[in-house]
Amino acid sequence: KFNMSVLLSISVIPIGKGESLSSFVAKAVKEIQKSGLPYEITPMETIIEGESWEEVMQVAQNVFNALKDECNRLVITLKIDYRKGRKQGLIKKVESVKQKLQS
Repeated sequence: KFNMSVLLSISVIPIGKGESLSSFVAKAVKEIQKSGLPYEITPMETIIEGESWEEVMQVAQNVFNALKDECNRLVITLKIDYRKGRKQGLIKKVESVKQKLQS
C-alpha cells in the first residue's frame, strides 16, 4: 500500500499537570486514532506511520491542538524516520531486529 513510509514518534509532556499524565496521553491517542493511521503506544512515546511528511505532521498538529487549551506549557518531542520504498515500517523494523537476535 505504501510507496514510502514516514514514522513519527511523538511524546507530549504537559508541564504543571501533576505526576500522572495518562489522561493527557489518552487525549493525544484519541487524536491519533481519528487519523486512521497505524500506530503503536509505548511507555515513553507513541509511534505513527503514514505515507507522507504532511500526513504525520498533521496528526502531530492535531495532538497539539487537542491539548493546548488546557495546558499552559507542553514539551513535545518528535522523531521522524522517512524511507522511500518501505512498507509497514512500524512492524517490519521490529521484526528485522528480532530475526537478527535469533541468529
